[in-house]
Amino acid sequence: MIDDLKKDAESRMAKSVEALSHAFNKIRTGRAHPSLLDGLTVSYYGVETPLNQIGNVNVLDARTLSVSVWEKSLVPEVEKAIIKSDLGLNPSTTGELIRIPMPALTEETRKGFTKQARSEAELTRVSIRNVRRDVMSDIKDLLKEKDISEDDERRANESIQKITDKYIQLVDKALAAKEVDLMEV
Repeated sequence: MIDDLKKDAESRMAKSVEALSHAFNKIRTGRAHPSLLDGLTVSYYGVETPLNQIGNVNVLDARTLSVSVWEKSLVPEVEKAIIKSDLGLNPSTTGELIRIPMPALTEETRKGFTKQARSEAELTRVSIRNVRRDVMSDIKDLLKEKDISEDDERRANESIQKITDKYIQLVDKALAAKEVDLMEV
């Protein structure tokens, strides 16, 4: 029973860390990366469709992305979606190819993105702690029902705390790497 709770806690905490990495991918650094446009949807005949289902996103050089749309009539729609996104990008279209230059980050925007990254990391830490709280509550319930002994409860709580510490460390490492990435000129 306790092993099942540990496995459940570990998988839920891993999902939180994975969600953090997706959130970090959306925070723009100075370099062009196709994952910046992952969350972008385009109106495709009235249906909101992810950009990667409408065309290819490629890196032309360190500071330029390109989007080649498979259906030429959608080029203006894709361009509008990129402009409307909160990424602060200004695409330029040449026929079927949309070029998206990455503006250089100012010190102020770097600090803003760093603050956003810290906020995302803190939300992930809270999520991990919530998982810990839920599992420890389940362990207490098992103790109340006399399914486990007090020693088992103490060992299980220590084990859950170690798992929690491991995932909090992963979050801290990811945040440190993102901060270094953002402050790189």
